Amino acid sequence: MKREIIITLDGSTTIHLPDWNEQYHSKHGAIQEAYHVFIKSGLNLFNAKPISILEIGFGTGLNCFITYLENNSKIDYVGVEAYPIAEDEVGKLNYVAELKAESSRDKFEVIHNSPWEEKVKIDNDFSLTKRKQFFEEIEDKDTFDLIYFDAFGARVQPELWSEAIFKKMYIAAKKDGVLVTYAAKGSVRRAMEAVGFTVERLPGPPGKREMLRATKK
Repeated sequence: MKREIIITLDGSTTIHLPDWNEQYHSKHGAIQEAYHVFIKSGLNLFNAKPISILEIGFGTGLNCFITYLENNSKIDYVGVEAYPIAEDEVGKLNYVAELKAESSRDKFEVIHNSPWEEKVKIDNDFSLTKRKQFFEEIEDKDTFDLIYFDAFGARVQPELWSEAIFKKMYIAAKKDGVLVTYAAKGSVRRAMEAVGFTVERLPGPPGKREMLRATKK
């Protein structure tokens, strides 16, 4: 499938799939979306407590890198991705510059260059395990405090937003665990509720009216 690096409205890059008319992040701003959905509405709930995070759709590594930059506690981060991006694509991403994080460029490179299926210490407070895995294969139980659900949209991959997938997310989450996603479709909310999540609608990032946050009570 053809892939193109494009610039989103906040100046940060993303990968566009023209055959699907879909991209890895919002065209309205990749960095803005990541901060709003995953940091403001997710990570910041935990008030610097040590936590474990599961990212569904590791993609460009943007969410992981921003979480590393914003971290003020211990984080055990697991990123699941069935189709890792290519090395030449990583080189075209401008996140380090746009985040004014030149002092952490080496960490961004470690995030992408670290081996799959191995836990790697990015620093003393942040460990990363990248798993090359289809979402349907996830079998974690009571493991994660926070889930970043960042799969391609339901328009192009509805099977990733099904009750079957969200049941796996529910099982993978600890009690009081939180799942955040940019999505706000009614069918997605209903699928989450059907497997046991308590779901709330929140204001969305630029370009989206709403997003969803789900909690395992």
